[in-house]
Formats: sequence, C-alpha cells, structure tokens
Amino acid sequence: MNRPNIIFIVADDLGYADLGCYGGRDAAFGPVSPVLDGLAANGLKLTQGYSNSPVCSPTRFAMITARYQYRLRGAAEEPINSRSRGSTTLGLPTEHPTLPSLLKKSGYRTALIGKWHLGYPPSFGPLRSGYEEFFGPMSGGVDYFTHCDSTGRHDLWFGEEDRQEEGYLTDILSKRAVDYVERMAGQDAPFFLSLHYTAPHWPWETRDDAGKAPLVKDNLFDLAGGNIHVYRRMIHHMDEGIGWIMAALEKHGIADNTLVVFTSDNGGERFSDNWPLVGGKMDLTEGGIRVPWIAHWPAVIAKGGESRQLCMTMDWSATMLDAAGAEPDPAYPLDGVSLMPVLRDAKHAFRRPLHWRMNHRGQEALRDGDWKYLKVDGNEYLFNIPADERERANLAKKEPERLAAMREDWRAWNATMPPIPADATVSLGYSVKDMPQR
Repeated sequence: MNRPNIIFIVADDLGYADLGCYGGRDAAFGPVSPVLDGLAANGLKLTQGYSNSPVCSPTRFAMITARYQYRLRGAAEEPINSRSRGSTTLGLPTEHPTLPSLLKKSGYRTALIGKWHLGYPPSFGPLRSGYEEFFGPMSGGVDYFTHCDSTGRHDLWFGEEDRQEEGYLTDILSKRAVDYVERMAGQDAPFFLSLHYTAPHWPWETRDDAGKAPLVKDNLFDLAGGNIHVYRRMIHHMDEGIGWIMAALEKHGIADNTLVVFTSDNGGERFSDNWPLVGGKMDLTEGGIRVPWIAHWPAVIAKGGESRQLCMTMDWSATMLDAAGAEPDPAYPLDGVSLMPVLRDAKHAFRRPLHWRMNHRGQEALRDGDWKYLKVDGNEYLFNIPADERERANLAKKEPERLAAMREDWRAWNATMPPIPADATVSLGYSVKDMPQR
C-alpha cells in the first residue's frame, strides 16, 4: 500500500462532549456535528484520549515535536500571548525537528492552514519549521471577520506576508483546505495537511454575525457575549467545512488511503459541554485535558471501532510519523508513542502513563491505568477514573500507599524535565469577576 496522505484537524477549545458522537445533545437546528459523527462511525473513536496541556500553545509544541512540551522554553508560557511579538525565545526553535519537517524530509508535501501560535516571525514561523505552505493567524485568537488579534492588529498571513481576506475565518480555512486537497490530488507525492481551526474559540461569532465584529474589537474575549446556541453553531460551521474536505477526498478517489485525525488542543471553555467531566481549559482535572480523538482511514481502520487506550497529543504525532514510514531524528528522541497497533485493531491495548504539570495553580497530574494522581493549589487527590470520571471521590486517605507511589512516579518524571522558568507567565483572559467559578 502507498504511504497515506495525512490530514490533522485540530479544533480550538472544544469540549469533550460537544460532538454528538461523544454524547453531545442536538442543537435547536439539529445535530451539531454530523460529519465528525460519521467519521467516528466509519473509523475509530477513543474515549480516554488527552491533550498534552489544558491550554493551547503548550499542546501545540507537543503536537509539532512529538515530545513533551516542557522541554522547550516557549511552551512554559500558559499560553504564548501577543506581547511575545519580536521575542527570540518564545517560540518553536527552527532547528528543532518537527512532524512536518520529518515528513517533508521523507518525501511529503506539507502545509499548515489555520492557527500557528508557536511564536512570531522573524525568529519563528511555520515556513521555518517544516511547512512548505502556510495560511492562517500566527497568534492565539482572532476575530472571525476582521481577522485582528486581541491587540487590534491584523493577523492573517499567507506565508510570511500579511494577507487581507474577506469572510468568516472558519469558512476561509475550510475552503483553503479544499483547494490544497484539489492541488495535491494530482501529485505523485503524498501530502500532510495540518488544518488548525480557531473554532469554537472566542469571540462568539457565527458566519451570520459580521455586524458584531466592531463591537468586540477592543476585547476579543467577548466577556458579555455568547451563549450555547452561538457556540454550537460555530462547531457546526467547522463540521460543515470538514464535510467539504471529505467530499474533495472522495471526488479524487483518495479518501481510502488518507488518514484523517480530529481532536481539540485542550478541553472546553465557558460554553462547552464536558459531561461527565469537571473543569475545563487551564485545569488538569479531566475536563481540561480529556478531548475527542477520531481517526478515519478506510484502508487500515475498521468501521465502528472504539478504544479506551490512554494516549495524548504527542502520541498521535508519533503515529503519523510511523504511518508515513518517516524516521525521527535520533538527537531528539520522541516522547510520543505510536498508536498504529490500535488503529489496526481497536481492541489492542498497552500501558501508557501520562504526565502533566502547570505553572497555573501549581498543578500536577499523572494518569496510569485506571488511576489518576492530581495536585492543585497544594491539595493532593487520588481518583479511580473509570469509577469516578467526575473526580469527586478523593481516595487519597483510603489508599495512601498508591498515592505515595504515584506522587513519587510524577516526581521522578518531573526530574527529567527542565524546571519551570521563573519568568514564565500565566495569562488568564477572565476571572471570577467575569464569570462564577466552576
């Protein structure tokens, strides 16, 4: 079999249960995510998959390197913010091997359409880290119509040139992705497309809300705006665009040997549905890091598969390298583990301990098998996740030996990582003054 084309679709701040296939409820207009639900039904859905971080840019460092993000200084920012423009340290070092650079080296065409959020030119940028083409915003969030970031600066790029474009950003990105598939379909080389939506990240705008853009230009967090109805429609717009891309793959007869992977960069924010999980973005409780993972590859993945295999973002990057037959750089050994055995057989399972840490609130977490060790604000917790996915029944006092062992495991792992720099920043867009605490 020829090497697969690969499309890596990443939503922004999507909650665990926002999609119908993960238990999400229909909206007033009907199913929220029929295309993604179909990909799950005709592919593989993982119910115990995680992001590398509960906040965007750290996860993206792990996603592009297939390594723990803590190894890189820029990923210590929670997250990188617009004040880092011009920085020579807060971004992805251009010498570091990446998923696109390793695929490109092995003969793939590569493109990023959508959000970068790994540092600004001239020191950093997608074209300097393995992508042949780039179209999208460099920062963490932009208005869907003016395409300006939270400082009011225009932030839509074609390569490293500012590009003015009319329209709703989600649709623009989807159409660009369709165009890329159309152009690559006639090529002899396989392609790797990173499609990183900003949806359903703030500001809360559907494709019918162009008139609202001037009202949020001074605060894209849109703290007084939004509701679950707008939020679901934003997801639906993204889902529609993914449908256009799947139709293009079918049109050119390349859908069967294209690996399409869908996820979110972290757990949901204020309007998301994380049921039955608690917490959300910025939290190492399950709602902040458990995310949807859907894989569709008819040539390899059987229809209707469901897996409880533990995994995190960097594992999927390692999986894509494995699927493509691309070799990692031995000077930068991967922390990610390939999930190809699970893609071939949904019943396959293996032990996969997962570690996290956050500067924000001094959070620590380890998931190993059924058990999770969690520390927040100096308080320690121990949960049996299958029995208590809402993390309400703290078993720390009941199982002190297990708590001690998992604490020691986390500390041993943490000792292998660089410490959190003293000047690392935590950027919170809102507080309890704006919205009651969870």
